Formats: sequence, C-alpha cells, structure tokens
Amino acid sequence: MFDTMLTLISHPLCPFVQRSAIVLLEKGVAFERIDIDLAVKPDWFLTMSPTGKVPVLKVGQPDGDDAVLFESMVICEYLEETQGGVPMYPVDALSRARQRGWAEFGTATLADAWQFLNSSDPSIADGKRAAFCRRLEQLEAVLEGGPYFGGASFGMVDAVFAPVFRYFDILDPIVAQSIFDDLPRVASWRTALALRPSVINAVVGDYADRFRRHLRQHGALLAG
Repeated sequence: MFDTMLTLISHPLCPFVQRSAIVLLEKGVAFERIDIDLAVKPDWFLTMSPTGKVPVLKVGQPDGDDAVLFESMVICEYLEETQGGVPMYPVDALSRARQRGWAEFGTATLADAWQFLNSSDPSIADGKRAAFCRRLEQLEAVLEGGPYFGGASFGMVDAVFAPVFRYFDILDPIVAQSIFDDLPRVASWRTALALRPSVINAVVGDYADRFRRHLRQHGALLAG
C-alpha cells in the first residue's frame, strides 16, 4: 500500500498554518514541515501556491509527483476525510454543519483579533478590540459544558480558535484579563486549548519571542 507523504509549507507565525498543524498532530500523521520567508518568497513556492500564501500541503502521489492543496480549511477538511485518528467533527450531520459555521466565524474573529493586536493607531485598535469582544460574547452564549467547543471532544472549531487565543498568552496579562474576565466560558475554553499537546506543538519553540518581535517591528501599541 502506498504511504502518502505529506509536506506542510509553513511560516512560523502564521495562524492558518497552525490550524493545519494541529489537525495533523491530532490525527497522529507523520509530516514534514518547511518554513519559508514570506517577505522573500522562493520561486518554487510561488509556482506552487496560486495565492502566494501559506499553508500549502504537498501530498505525495504513487507516480512520484505531488498534489498541492492550498487554503487552511481545505487542507483541514482533506485531512479529516483521508486520515485516521480522532475525528474532528461530530457524526451527526446537523452538528457537523453547525461546527463548520463556527469554524468560518473563527476566521472572521481572527481577522478582528489580528488587526487589534497589530494596530499602531489607538482609534483603530479600540474599534477592532470592540469587534473582537463582540464576537467572543457570541461564543460565550453558545459554549456549554466544555472543556472544548463541542463538549468533551477536541474538534475542528478548537483547532481554528486555538491560534487566536494563543496571542493573549504572550501579551501582558492585563490585556487578556480586560477581555476574558467577564467571559468565563470562553476563558475556560481558552485555558483548555492552551494545554492541548497538539496546540502546544503546532508552533516553534521560540514562537512567543518571534511574535513579540513582530509586534515591535510593526510599531504595534501592544508591543510593550
């Protein structure tokens, strides 16, 4: 039987790469990870990626060629459909569709969080913080017993939100307290995700230092 070789083309700070890495780790799938510099993208990568973005997953084929997948959720869905290990969605079709909707919501939440974290303009930062907090309030209303989004089992929605929450483990604790203290369900979920081995191992060991350096280089208000 042909053993598919998987290669994840990555950038150390990309939250979308982290989604794919988390799913690979949850599935217990062997894969190679290659980091590139997105500021100086290699020609081979630009040939491979139609969008010029990471992640890209190379899927080895029996004829020696590689199939190429791009877009993080496409990669995650492919892994769910083709790899063994723990399922990332419920069996029930309605619950599965609902979780796919919240995974999409997670992408919009990430956009608000990223713009808040990287802003050098106080008015923009305040607006994006407010937008991010409104999304967290919506999550607070739908979370139930935990510890994960769907209950006892870690799933795709958790893989989507874990990279978002990771940022707030790196910043001054006062920033996180001001956002999460009035959202006990979200706060508990965030804590559970931070302890998950797949979430921990989805980033390089010096991720926190790299992210702080990124904020300083972009003059972000939260860099200090």
